[in-house]
Amino acid sequence: MSHFGTLGDPRTVARDLGRMLQALSGLMLVSVAIPMVWMELWAVPAMLVSAAVPLLLGTLLARRYRDAKNPDRFHGMVVAASGWFVVAVFGSLPFLLVAWTIRLDPTVLDAPTLTGRAAATVAAFEHPLNALFESMSGFTGTGLTMTDNEAALPRTLQWWRSFIEWVGGVGVIVLTTAILSRPGSGSLTLYESEARSEKIHPSIVSTVRTIWWIFLLFTFGSVLLLWLVGMPLWDAINHGMTGLATGGFSITDNSIATYDSALIDYALLPIMTLGSIAFPIHYLVLRGDLSHLYEDLQTRWVFISFTVGTAVLVGLLVVNGTYDSVEAAVRYGAFQFVSAMSCTGFQTAGGLGTDWTAEAQLTVSLGMVLGAAAGSTVGGIKLVRALTLSKGILFRITGVFYPADAVRYFRLNGRALSEEETAREFEEAAIVAFLWFLFLGVGTLTLLLALPDDYTLANVVFEVASAQGNVGLSSGITGPGMPDPTKVMFLFNMWIGRLEIIPVLVLLRGLLYGGLGR
Repeated sequence: MSHFGTLGDPRTVARDLGRMLQALSGLMLVSVAIPMVWMELWAVPAMLVSAAVPLLLGTLLARRYRDAKNPDRFHGMVVAASGWFVVAVFGSLPFLLVAWTIRLDPTVLDAPTLTGRAAATVAAFEHPLNALFESMSGFTGTGLTMTDNEAALPRTLQWWRSFIEWVGGVGVIVLTTAILSRPGSGSLTLYESEARSEKIHPSIVSTVRTIWWIFLLFTFGSVLLLWLVGMPLWDAINHGMTGLATGGFSITDNSIATYDSALIDYALLPIMTLGSIAFPIHYLVLRGDLSHLYEDLQTRWVFISFTVGTAVLVGLLVVNGTYDSVEAAVRYGAFQFVSAMSCTGFQTAGGLGTDWTAEAQLTVSLGMVLGAAAGSTVGGIKLVRALTLSKGILFRITGVFYPADAVRYFRLNGRALSEEETAREFEEAAIVAFLWFLFLGVGTLTLLLALPDDYTLANVVFEVASAQGNVGLSSGITGPGMPDPTKVMFLFNMWIGRLEIIPVLVLLRGLLYGGLGR
């Protein structure tokens, strides 16, 4: 029986899913400290029950199938795709249960921070689909939200949203491998199935632990920077985490625009840029080798793309008179484009869906589709694929002018690839790009059919690109009042966007054939 039409040995998948659930339960147990510190004691039972469920199930699976074979490439994709979905499902429990247990203390709903829209914000998570949406958006680093007023959320949920986005930025499998280390080819296979390929050390366990040390260092620096430029400490902790993870969840009702501070806006630009650069480059730079900031193809193009995209967007804002001054156009244009292309999703400009022209919205959409460097925390197609496609097309065209027996090499990021290697790289990039635009079209069509006529085509394309690119910028469509088919479509867009589509399609095909038989 071939892997192509079956899920293969389910014991391998079950064992690794169990390990991921164990890691998830650990995140929940750590988070119990938040309601205890902030005296939201009614949230403690919710967090404990949320932790107990994946811990028990995960331990059962991991122990029962501990002797299962290491995953091959097929199993790696199935584990990655199913694992991210399962983690999102169980990660929704804190949203769901806190929305119920908050009623154990009726005075909370009467508190100044939880009135009117705020009460509705917490109540929205009583709907399991909304809770799942928030969890999937967090773990995938998307940042689209079902909340009406993030500032009114209990500290417990503010933290849980930021925490899962911070973890999801690096990767659930990367976290699991770092905590429950299992040396060998199995960990490498899972690492690569999570849309990562470059290693820092020969050992995959050493690689993921180094990634986490770098991430922790940058997180501390990000929080400190935001606090120094005037952001309150709790806000700085949450925005430092989600900004570096290029996730975009906020704890304010109007994202970063709430602070109305140019200093905070400009301080977030380097934080979002850090999250857009591959971890191996960070490692080399921290060791003192600064040359990789301009010698590495992707890193060089991160800076080029941010600069060119910002210039184009600012030009459109100035020409169309969107803002009263060039300084305002630069401030809001630069922030929005870097936020979009880094797939962060923080927002400082109000009226993206109404005040900005279609050309400006589509420019931001292009940044969301493209994304930044592979091996970082961003979504999108990734710069390396865009560069491979553009250079590959030129390579094919110029090949016409060479003799048939000429030996040619395709140069990409310091590597000299043969014709066969070039074809393989080009094919992989072309397939992912094709599927990305295919599902962008499917999502756009679904929204056009499900939504009222209040939204333009530019609004819809913007929102779907934001979901699938794991960005989180919104033109005003996303919210608890969306039709359920739209929420389900966005769940799928966010899921495939984080895993670069192929693993999810492999899982779905395996489930289909496994369920129908051979």
